[in-house]
This record gives sequence, C-alpha cells and structure tokens, in this order.
Amino acid sequence: MTDIYTEISKLTDKFRTMCFGITTDENKIHNAVQELMLYFLQMNPDTLKSIWEKDGKTGIIRYGAVVLRRALTSPRSNFYYKYEKYYKHIDSFNSNASQSITNIDYGGDAIYYKNLSNISEQQEEYQWTKLEEIDLILDKQTWYDKKIFELYYSGETLDSLANKTKISRNSLFTTIDKVRTILKKELNEDI
Repeated sequence: MTDIYTEISKLTDKFRTMCFGITTDENKIHNAVQELMLYFLQMNPDTLKSIWEKDGKTGIIRYGAVVLRRALTSPRSNFYYKYEKYYKHIDSFNSNASQSITNIDYGGDAIYYKNLSNISEQQEEYQWTKLEEIDLILDKQTWYDKKIFELYYSGETLDSLANKTKISRNSLFTTIDKVRTILKKELNEDI
C-alpha cells in the first residue's frame, strides 16, 4: 500500500492543474488537493488497491477528478463545510470583506489569502459573544447533554467517546445532535 500512496503523492501537481478547470483561486485549489490526499489516505485500502490494480495511475486520476469536482462544486461536500461555509460566514460578517483578507502581489497578479490572523477585532468580539450565548444555552441543558456535547466539541471523536464512557456511539450521536438542534434553534443560525 505504501507504494500506491507514494505514487498518488506524485500526482499532486496533476490534481492541482485539474482544479484550474473549476476555479482559479490558488488557496481553494491548495486546500482541495490536500483534502483529496487525505481522502485517499482514509479510504478503504481494498477499494484503493482495486482501483490501482485495475487502471493504475489513470484510474486514480479519474477517481481523484470526480472527488475534486464534487469538493469544489457541491455545497454538500465536506470541503464546502470545512472551508467555504466558514470563510463565507467571516466575509459576510465584515462590512468590508477586503479587510479580512491578505493581499499579496506577485508580478501584477493580486492573490487573496484568507486566514484567521486577518479577522478583525470586531469579528473576534462577535465570536466571544456567540461562545457566551452557547454557554448560556448549554447551562439550560441537563448535565449529561451538556457534558457529552462539551466533550465531543473539545476534540473527541464519537468512537473515542464511546470507548471512554462505555456509552453506545448511536446514543452519543443522538445526544449531540439533539443539543446541536437546540443551539441552532436558539441562535437562529446554522452551526
């Protein structure tokens, strides 16, 4: 399998070039290709091996093209939720979106990079206010619901929580989803 992963990593430039057919945003392309590499690492090894044995590099490139197209065009993709939705929220909050973006000029072409260090103080204040609102809402929940939600959003996965607490994964998911729904309703927004 290591040989297959090595060969896939050599296709990074090919995947970057493919993305230019969908977008010209260098930052978005970089993130999409990194997510694709992560996708290959996390996918079922038997499936990956099957694609490799059947079509070799061509099969991997075709499979990667489908994953990249979905990532860059579908609002339901993990890429959208991880990158696009977050940055759109930041940009829509600031009255002047260009203040939340770093402008770097390379030979006459301005490239805009969004990053957390460029968030205005007003945005940081907004985030702290939202966190305080979330804490107040969580205080109204049962101790169990609050604790499970806090543990999950402190970086735990459902599987690790299930192992540590000896509570079924489905029960944990149901609790987290219930609290998330309450938060969305009370805050009147998508989290």
